[in-house]
Amino acid sequence: MAAPCRQVVIFQTFILFLVFVHTSAYIEGLYCGKENCYDVLGVSRDATKHEITKAYRQLAKKLHPDMHKKAEDKKKFEAKFQVLGNAYEILKDEEQRKDYDYMLDNPDLVYRHYYRYYRHRVAPKVDVRIVIAMTITVISAIQYMSSWNKYNSAINYLLTVPKYRLRASEIAKEECLYENLKKNRRRPKEEIKKEEEEIIRKVIEGNMEIKGGYARPSIHDILWVKIITLPYILGKYVVWWVRWTWRYNIKREPYDAEAITYLIRRNLKLNKTQFEAIPNREREEYFHRKLWIKENFKVWQKEKEEEMRVKLASSSRYKSYRRWMKSQGPGQITFDD
Repeated sequence: MAAPCRQVVIFQTFILFLVFVHTSAYIEGLYCGKENCYDVLGVSRDATKHEITKAYRQLAKKLHPDMHKKAEDKKKFEAKFQVLGNAYEILKDEEQRKDYDYMLDNPDLVYRHYYRYYRHRVAPKVDVRIVIAMTITVISAIQYMSSWNKYNSAINYLLTVPKYRLRASEIAKEECLYENLKKNRRRPKEEIKKEEEEIIRKVIEGNMEIKGGYARPSIHDILWVKIITLPYILGKYVVWWVRWTWRYNIKREPYDAEAITYLIRRNLKLNKTQFEAIPNREREEYFHRKLWIKENFKVWQKEKEEEMRVKLASSSRYKSYRRWMKSQGPGQITFDD
């Protein structure tokens, strides 16, 4: 207990020292130190920015170290030139000049002067809003390019599946997309084959609906667009919630198809994209089993858990894993090298 009390006493003593010792308007280490910045430049407190700049240039010619030849004079005037430059940097900046004038008018508020002074020294030179905007822009660009990369990888995979290639080729023939290839057969085979691949790819892209994380990128999924449309989305959600409460909680209306789909998704803990990625056969089962009703969902969930348990019990790989867990799994001590 003695150490914390001692620290409190030292801190209180330091505060009293700042308040009562520094009674003058000039504080060592802040701004121009014990000198007055206006006196250093030889201008009054009412001087304009132009007058301050003019005074600085005139004094800079006299006090610049290069204007003197002797080493002692160079060293002497180098220190003076630094003081002059520091005073000019403070007074030419409107924010710092305002804080400096505040210190001259309120010499007793020492702690506040320290805060104002170091706020300018430590604060970033670039506007924080610009940094945030650039960060969001970079994230949005990476997000958009990554989405296109995933979508292209999905299309490339579909191009390797024989049934999709065959169906795409049939559609291309039905739509007469190969006619241009037949007209000019004198071209190299590699070029013709490349055009055929491009046609098949376009057919797959136009007819295959990819859902989930590999879906075709949309401008609405970009971070910038989501931030801009956030007020609209929140407003839309509030309207939806009020409508839901009024129709189904107060008036007790029967659920429509949209409400049923939402309740099933909520029970399954899936978002809209994840739910749409589920095969139609499984979704039909959800509606057939009436999984929007909580009791039916619990029964269905227990059945699925039991099916998974039986499936794992009959799996040879799972049995091997269980034997390994019992014999050499985590927490077991063995003497095998």
